[in-house]
Amino acid sequence: MIRIYATSVPVEDQDKALDFYTNMLGFIKKTEVPVGEYKWLTVVSPLEQSGVELLLEPMAFEPAKVYQQALKEAGIPWTSFAVDDVEAEYKRLTELGVEFSMAPKEAGTVKIAVLDDTCGNYIQLMQEL
Repeated sequence: MIRIYATSVPVEDQDKALDFYTNMLGFIKKTEVPVGEYKWLTVVSPLEQSGVELLLEPMAFEPAKVYQQALKEAGIPWTSFAVDDVEAEYKRLTELGVEFSMAPKEAGTVKIAVLDDTCGNYIQLMQEL
């Protein structure tokens, strides 16, 4: 059976991304292995430390930069993270200075909000209703 081990989000600066994803979003660093001028750098949810790892992937491939920028300009999130309470996370993160391109709103059977990860991406937070 196939399962997801890791997924990635492209970042302009791995150290800046690690700071944001750990100190703001609350993930914890799982792996940091030097690989040339970059590193294999992953974070995980503190609630699922053996779960799917999020690779903070260096933005070193020019076509990927174009794609990342096009998504952001269109207001499309790179990925989505599940939360128990979107309103509470929105309040907590806003108080920490995180900028949102979309405040919480209902969208069918979910409530969503979209934040700027400061590393080139919009990230959607999603709560099942």
